[in-house]
Amino acid sequence: MPKIIEKRVLTPITKMFRFDAPMIASAARPGQFVILRVREGGERIPLTIADFDAKSGVVTIVVQEVGVTSRILGAHKVGDNILDVLGPLGEPAHIPPGGHVVGIGGGFGSAALWCLMRELKERGDRTTVILGARHDHLLLLIDELREVCDNLELCTDDGSVGFKGLVTERLQQLMDGPGKPDHVIAIGPMPMMRAIANTTRDTGIATQVSMDPLMIDGTGMCGCCRVSVGDDVKFACVDGPLFDAAKVDFDEAVKRNKMYVKEEKLAAERQQKIMEEATHAS
Repeated sequence: MPKIIEKRVLTPITKMFRFDAPMIASAARPGQFVILRVREGGERIPLTIADFDAKSGVVTIVVQEVGVTSRILGAHKVGDNILDVLGPLGEPAHIPPGGHVVGIGGGFGSAALWCLMRELKERGDRTTVILGARHDHLLLLIDELREVCDNLELCTDDGSVGFKGLVTERLQQLMDGPGKPDHVIAIGPMPMMRAIANTTRDTGIATQVSMDPLMIDGTGMCGCCRVSVGDDVKFACVDGPLFDAAKVDFDEAVKRNKMYVKEEKLAAERQQKIMEEATHAS
């Protein structure tokens, strides 16, 4: 069982964990993910590999507490063990060398850009990261991303820091000026990725989005994470998670991600009740 060696609270509901996983760290590539469980009989959730160090054998993940499992994981402390972690899974990011790559992160999606932008910069590409959030205190890993890219752009809905507006607006400004990208990779909430896809659709700029549909086994066997990409049906766990943004059927993807909202709410309410009862008992 991987042991947590570092924990950082990034926001009240977003935590960063580093844990020992030498075999995963030695094989991981930017763009891949892990699947983990935190309790026997519990669900298995996919989490993007934010960073990895083959030499030290350490893997870094960022967790946003949105469901029962992520909340239980978020309560873990340094020294605790994660029940099991499987990975690395999925296809690494494939971006041709020699161009200007713009990575766009929304919310905890910015974590997935960390190791990717570092690799692209190290191989000599020009790199820009655009981070977006409603408020400045929701922007994640600013210092870490500033170190691994040539240019960091911050966007907030309320103008509390950086550009006041949406990431698509700042991207459009780059596209209209001397900072036009050759490649765009967007990772974050589905509405943001759909908006990025629409922004670059007719420009000839190669654009990829990281899809995070419902996932169970992570090997392509269950078929749960299927995504329609053009005329093909793909499985995010083995064919992705990165796909051509212009070809993704976002309407279908959004509908599939909402299939179990009722069940997820009930599970969260049951877990909250259990936690409250445990608190009273102690």
